[in-house]
Amino acid sequence: MTALALDVGGTKFAAAIVADDGTPVDARTVPVPTVGVWDACAALLRRVAGDLTIDAVGIAAAGPVDIRDGTVAPINIAEWAGGFPLAGSVHAMFPRARVTVAMDGAAATLAEQRLGAGRGTPDLLGVVLGTGIGGGLVYGGHLAPGRTGNAGHIGHIVSAYGVEVCSCGGVGCIETVASGPAAVRWARAHGWTGSDGAALAADAGNGSGVAAAALERAGTALGQVIASAAALVDVGLVVVGGGFAQSGTALWRPMLASAARHARLGFVRELRIAPAELGEWGTLVGAAQLTQITTG
Repeated sequence: MTALALDVGGTKFAAAIVADDGTPVDARTVPVPTVGVWDACAALLRRVAGDLTIDAVGIAAAGPVDIRDGTVAPINIAEWAGGFPLAGSVHAMFPRARVTVAMDGAAATLAEQRLGAGRGTPDLLGVVLGTGIGGGLVYGGHLAPGRTGNAGHIGHIVSAYGVEVCSCGGVGCIETVASGPAAVRWARAHGWTGSDGAALAADAGNGSGVAAAALERAGTALGQVIASAAALVDVGLVVVGGGFAQSGTALWRPMLASAARHARLGFVRELRIAPAELGEWGTLVGAAQLTQITTG
């Protein structure tokens, strides 16, 4: 079987051929343009596929998604805001292919369960910290997408620290508190003059009180939400990845302490929170894993 993996992010597309072991090889990326979004995506797929006959395509897309009709409406892609028929468009390019779509956080979670920090653990929750906050659920070793494909989208659980209006239209989502841009906003409002999450983490490590406080706040809020979500879905492992998760002990120490403080019921008291292992390509690895899922 010849398969393609496609990762639809808010700022870039990544695509690769899927190796026999279910991992992507020779990945290529292109920026997501402001206009002509599908044209850019299709050109990338054509370039990666070349003259190969494609039998399956796994798509991991920034949410929200709707797996019932194969549409995606990433918040950061304005041209697709109304819902773009991505599965159908890809199938039209590769008529022989079975096309499977999943939310990016769900795909990354599946990848971690099969090949990363969750190996050997059948039930886990994934959390992806970056420009936004995503996630996914795996039960019994199988992706649990929910009714529309958005199960595990932890970024829109309301946080006790949340007061801002979220990009989703709600108020107080954890994404407005503990995503990279949210922590940077809070720090800048309190006098920090840096530019991004990486600089925030560096300054926290170098003794900046405001930067450290921003990460303390983000980590504490994340721990609360993770403990709540783990109690709701009854998992013993949460895998946390994404670029902002690389912020070091200034984020992880308060996150772990807060989760332990709130996960007090017997079935979540031994909750483990582990860093993701698959790095920046985790979502594309998840897209590749989608092509390995068999349907009855």
